[in-house]
Amino acid sequence: MTAPHPQNKGTQDAAGDYLRSVKAQQVGPGDRFLTRQGEPSAPVSQIRTTRDDFGTPALVVATLSDGREVRIAYGSTIRVRTHRPAPNLDVSTDLSPVEEGSPEATVVEVAQLHPDNQHVLAVASKLSRGINLRSGAQLEDIDTLARHLFIDLDDPDGALRLTTLLTQLPYDGAMGRWKSIESSLALAATIHFHRGEEAEGRAAGDRLAEPDRDEEDPIRAQRAAEIRQRQMNEPNLYDREVLRAEANGDPVGERGWRESRLATLMYLRARGGSETFTEEELDRRVRREVASLRTLAETLASED
Repeated sequence: MTAPHPQNKGTQDAAGDYLRSVKAQQVGPGDRFLTRQGEPSAPVSQIRTTRDDFGTPALVVATLSDGREVRIAYGSTIRVRTHRPAPNLDVSTDLSPVEEGSPEATVVEVAQLHPDNQHVLAVASKLSRGINLRSGAQLEDIDTLARHLFIDLDDPDGALRLTTLLTQLPYDGAMGRWKSIESSLALAATIHFHRGEEAEGRAAGDRLAEPDRDEEDPIRAQRAAEIRQRQMNEPNLYDREVLRAEANGDPVGERGWRESRLATLMYLRARGGSETFTEEELDRRVRREVASLRTLAETLASED
């Protein structure tokens, strides 16, 4: 099940403090440093910054309530326990400089269109520091951000721009990486179909079959095709789980299951339907699921 979108507040412990990573210059009075064993230091009572011989900030010196001094390189990251929630990210200061035309630039340009969305800025800030297109985790971040733009923010243009970072990547047998590429291909196909761009949608959908075509043994290929067809004819659409979450008044759980359902529906539509689901039926179901997820997103946003 897909987890709810994180906010940029950090994780709260049982005492109500936030546990998060901050830049050295963001440390404030009352914060406690976390040791490698996870134990908190005495609280910070005073902070000062020292400069190098050229006037550039070099060290942050924190004086603790027990009199000890802790020296931290200016700009470095450190884990703290703090009572202060994280400040909102700012599109003009929290996105790293990027090279024009790079994958990082695409992410930053899309994020700049949503300067008030903290989820978008949090993911974009991380990705702007450098994207490795061989990293499964970073591919997942890009795909997740694209889906957030499409579902929560009704921004298919931005979502499609992000999918292009993944949909051009080849299938190389690494299923961990292919999972995110496959997801972006299905999303891209969905957006194209919604716009009436049939050729583009079918081109994206055709690439979803690459793992099936990669099998050179004809017997194994036939067996895999039969299993795939059976899965497409009888997909798990998480009906029971969605109904249970609805009955329990659990919008977070409902959202997760509906996102899983939408992923399956978009994959089926991109593959051209199955023996039990026509393209027209899948189009209808995809639109209905997107509408339900957008309603849930508004509900969850109002509760924050």
